[in-house]
Amino acid sequence: MNIVILAGSNRNNATSTRLGEYAVEIIRGQGHQASLFDLYTSPLPFYAPDEKQADHEHLADLNTRMLAADAIILSTPEYHGSISGVLKNALDHLSQAHFSGKPVLSISSSGGAVGVSSLLQLQAIVRNLHGINAQEWISIGGAQRRRFEATFDGYEEYEGSQDIEDRVQRVIGSFLNLAQTLTNARNASTS
Repeated sequence: MNIVILAGSNRNNATSTRLGEYAVEIIRGQGHQASLFDLYTSPLPFYAPDEKQADHEHLADLNTRMLAADAIILSTPEYHGSISGVLKNALDHLSQAHFSGKPVLSISSSGGAVGVSSLLQLQAIVRNLHGINAQEWISIGGAQRRRFEATFDGYEEYEGSQDIEDRVQRVIGSFLNLAQTLTNARNASTS
């Protein structure tokens, strides 16, 4: 399977992006293809439906990757109880052709305890794009974010570090099972 992780932060080394990078590692470790599209390193133009933007280098790359994806992970920081502006802008550039019938996992990183508001908003957007929301989501916040900060060296111990890794791995495993089931069904119906 081919999974695209769309990292929706406009900040270098954002914890939500690093969480997306960790998802790439887990997915590749399970034998699947995974790529991260980082909106910080590959910014998109502001969505303007009256302008021709399809030739924009990063937008063309995002379009190609999302169309080829069997499953999608959307990763966002939670800003003021919502998804990031750059992720919303990227989603505005996309359509049902990119999401229809594909499983989508929503993940967030919040400065507070958890980022549930942003996850609920992502799930509403996915429904409107005819994607299939995964039955679980991932939200990290507070001390849990420490594991995904740029200064984390893997050797430091803090309360809950293994718990968050175990939870992320479990949820991504469940998501991959859903994605495999839907991909197999889609392939069987086209053959």
